[in-house]
Amino acid sequence: MTLPAWLEPIVEAADSITVHELTRFMPPEDGDARRGAVLMLFADTDRDGRGEILLTERAHHMRSHPGQVSFPGGSLDPGESALEAALREAEEEIGLDPTEIEVFGELPELWLPPSNFAVTPVLGYWRHRGEVSVVSPDEVHEIHHVEIDHLLDPANRINVRHPSGWLGPGFLIGPDRDVILWGFTAGIIARLFDFVGWSREWDTDQVRDLPDYMLHGDPTPSESVRPNTRLEE
Repeated sequence: MTLPAWLEPIVEAADSITVHELTRFMPPEDGDARRGAVLMLFADTDRDGRGEILLTERAHHMRSHPGQVSFPGGSLDPGESALEAALREAEEEIGLDPTEIEVFGELPELWLPPSNFAVTPVLGYWRHRGEVSVVSPDEVHEIHHVEIDHLLDPANRINVRHPSGWLGPGFLIGPDRDVILWGFTAGIIARLFDFVGWSREWDTDQVRDLPDYMLHGDPTPSESVRPNTRLEE
């Protein structure tokens, strides 16, 4: 498999990055977490330089995490691998043809304490980008093809504040920069970009409160976490 040169740092990171470098939370040792997978899909653009990442915006009427921007993905069905689940969910949500995707690695399994999900990000490259659309409007509000250089632009970096007091990394995306990428997905992107040396200095004093339609649910842990969890981050 020959991948573009701009993607090489991500390929190398998949072989060496640890859970501690991606998240403050580790899956519990008792193994009772629900298993899930997401597809972190990269593609080329018509411009020079780095490519883009495919993201989906959850339906705004959903009871949990309405309007939250995320990678395509969901729970593993019985007998499924993380790879199989990530590709299946992407096909069901946005009609992504799994035969068009070259999978080149996985990131460590990461834990979401509020929902007790242990999620494996699957890394894929979309060599010849096909067509996708909202297949499941009950789950997906919109699809976002976001250029990596847009995410790296300091003007699009923010910290996001939840009324609970939770504060975490965020990005402004969309044509009008009015869609907030935050939470689990923003954390993975921010820390992965830090790890590969792509991140640029930005004004960390820029804090944005979440809009009302995103305020269902609570991003703070609802159960005890591992002793080495760094909750202050």
